[in-house]
Amino acid sequence: MPEGPEIRRAADNIAAVLVGETVQTVRFGQPRLRHNARKLRGHRVTAIETRGKALLTHFEHGYSIYSHNQLYGVWRVVQGHKLPRTSRSMRLLLQTDTDSAILYSASDISVWPTPELPEHPFLSRIGPDIMDATLGWRDIAARLTEQKFSGKTLATLYLDQAFLAGNGNYLRSEILHRANLHPLRRPCDLSRAEIGKLARETLGISRRSYDTGGITVAARLETTLKRQGARRGQRRFYVFGRAGLPCYQCGAEIDRLELAGRRLYLCPNCQQP
Repeated sequence: MPEGPEIRRAADNIAAVLVGETVQTVRFGQPRLRHNARKLRGHRVTAIETRGKALLTHFEHGYSIYSHNQLYGVWRVVQGHKLPRTSRSMRLLLQTDTDSAILYSASDISVWPTPELPEHPFLSRIGPDIMDATLGWRDIAARLTEQKFSGKTLATLYLDQAFLAGNGNYLRSEILHRANLHPLRRPCDLSRAEIGKLARETLGISRRSYDTGGITVAARLETTLKRQGARRGQRRFYVFGRAGLPCYQCGAEIDRLELAGRRLYLCPNCQQP
């Protein structure tokens, strides 16, 4: 499933062709939504917003499209009106005079009056967007110490969208590794310094992934690995997907855990219980 950085990059691509433009064609793939097309057609898009793994397309006249990529959804942006050949099901098509934005495969789509979005069942229960540019490390540190979060294991907390929306499986492993924290530790057991480091790494890893298109390792390490012949998929992560390989920090063998049916990777030396 795409995580916060991937959704934000998709939103940026969509915004580049839709924001400030009038949408001439609106097409919904699901019959239950098709009556909404006439509400939106001929109106200007004012903003593309992300809230965690949800994407909001805001229109000038007070309506918004809510969409969630779920596991298989993907956005495509193309010049012109000729759509790509694909076996995927088209769920939403938005076209201006010059460009097309298409959402494939996702089914969690709805149209809302913009002022009523806080009542949306998903949006009403999520925390701050991990990719929100105004989110600071002190904000995250403060949330880590809130009673409703501080007693949970980090493994659980770092998939909890009520804590930080947009966090996900690869970010969880990478953030906890860089903070040198075992996933079964809890915020209430951490020192002030550990809380601060975790909060900083939460922002640092997620924003680096956004900037690089999915690479979380530091630029210098990524360059070194590239020179050694590592393919992109082999130099993306510190620990995620690297079970049995050496930790870049200490050389110990990376472990893979299964927690609540989700895989998690860690270095047993750098991230001791």
